[in-house]
Amino acid sequence: MSRSKPAEMQGDAPDEAAIALRDVTKVYDTKVHDNGVAALGPLTLEVSRGEFVSLLGPSGCGKSTALRLIAGLAAPSGGRVTVATADAGARSRHAIGFVFQEPTLMPWATVRGNVRLPLDLAAVTGADATARVDQALARVGLLAFAGAYPRELSGGMKMRVSLARALVTDPDILLMDEPFAALDEITRFRLNNDLLELWRGLGKTIVFVTHSVFESVYLSQRVLVMTARPGRVAREFRIASAEPRGEDFRTSLEYASYCREVSAALAQASDGEAER
Repeated sequence: MSRSKPAEMQGDAPDEAAIALRDVTKVYDTKVHDNGVAALGPLTLEVSRGEFVSLLGPSGCGKSTALRLIAGLAAPSGGRVTVATADAGARSRHAIGFVFQEPTLMPWATVRGNVRLPLDLAAVTGADATARVDQALARVGLLAFAGAYPRELSGGMKMRVSLARALVTDPDILLMDEPFAALDEITRFRLNNDLLELWRGLGKTIVFVTHSVFESVYLSQRVLVMTARPGRVAREFRIASAEPRGEDFRTSLEYASYCREVSAALAQASDGEAER
């Protein structure tokens, strides 16, 4: 397989769009395959400002790779990735917050110190930094634990710290890479509810990666089902339920119907039978 020519990395997204990927590919160099491994694409998708979109697909289909390309943490092999800026005159500022699969907290720092890290890196100091950290911790319900250390926290609390750290810079876009996958079901449900409340209150654009059909349907306005590697969008589902969502939706026939449809599409895409 021949290599695609380098892509243009970032720029202004189309009007009303926060994120746009056009025919994006990603090929990883390996010693096993002479032409590398095609991990992604061609992938085309668009996320509107303030929208909550989930990427759902089998392991290795490129979901996490897509997030890294959007965040500018990796370069595409081909195609175009565009991300709307918070300030049209500042192209280097894309205002993206990233929540990884693991909390990746600094064990020697308190909760406050971990959340403050992005501000320290941005040279935000003094009362402004303190106010931002307190606000972020309050939003995730951890202000009372500001002086605690990671070893003193539960798994769910550690993930809340990671979310507060992503929110402390007030990003326009929040990218979340399976943040709740390792948590027990009760904690996961609670954090799903909390995330929806934050999204409704803050109006962030969220792209959420998950392996869970049930989580994707509960959280999202749209679910994009991806094929096995190289990942592409096989099916798109718009979850048109009443807002705000809560336990009534989780136990409804409407929710069960969406989950059946999405699950069937995921099985088909995983088998490589989805329409291309």
